[in-house]
Amino acid sequence: MPVTVLLVDDEPLVRAGLRAVLEAQPDIEVVGEAADGAAVIPLVRRLRPDVVAMDVRMPLMDGIEATRAVLRTVERPPRILVVTTFENDEYVYEALRAGADGFLLKRARPAEIVHAVRLVAEGESLLFPASVRRLAASYGERPGNRAARDLLERARLTEREAEVLRLMTRGLSNAEIAARLVVGAETVKSHVSGVLAKLGARDRTQAVITAYESGFVAAGRTHG
Repeated sequence: MPVTVLLVDDEPLVRAGLRAVLEAQPDIEVVGEAADGAAVIPLVRRLRPDVVAMDVRMPLMDGIEATRAVLRTVERPPRILVVTTFENDEYVYEALRAGADGFLLKRARPAEIVHAVRLVAEGESLLFPASVRRLAASYGERPGNRAARDLLERARLTEREAEVLRLMTRGLSNAEIAARLVVGAETVKSHVSGVLAKLGARDRTQAVITAYESGFVAAGRTHG
């Protein structure tokens, strides 16, 4: 089954460019387009896309509010990939905090666009972990950090779950974490599920943001 994508951007040329890149792939299908976040919910309910590629800045409803609305009102919501002009943008960080699964630069090369859609659809790796780290370093210092610290404390992660979360912040996939810890992939999948459940996180991106904002890992630190 192909990965189905809904494109949401107020610039027709951006939508046309993304459509051309994605539809050149045999395993990706663009099922619809919208020019504003306000149109997303009915389209998501009708088309049931796997991924929504959503502009972060739009005139009526921006990508942050549209992300919140989709996750709040749609049963089994799609993965959300925020599309942005500027990488180090507080709007992008707020979209990730709101529940977006990753972000993509409008100037990205075709191969990067395709990779981003596939990776977000699979949900087993963090997209652009170094960039998420930089965003957390720039915008993660806020009053909400206390809530993140309290959440992590209440989660009571086991030693192995904490180790898995640290590796998730580096962007490692389940297979890479399994190789690093010398355990089976299913074991890692179980640990990841446990981390997400304890943190109340929708996906890896949300868990990683909690890890940064709580101080569990240092946002400005470079991981090897």
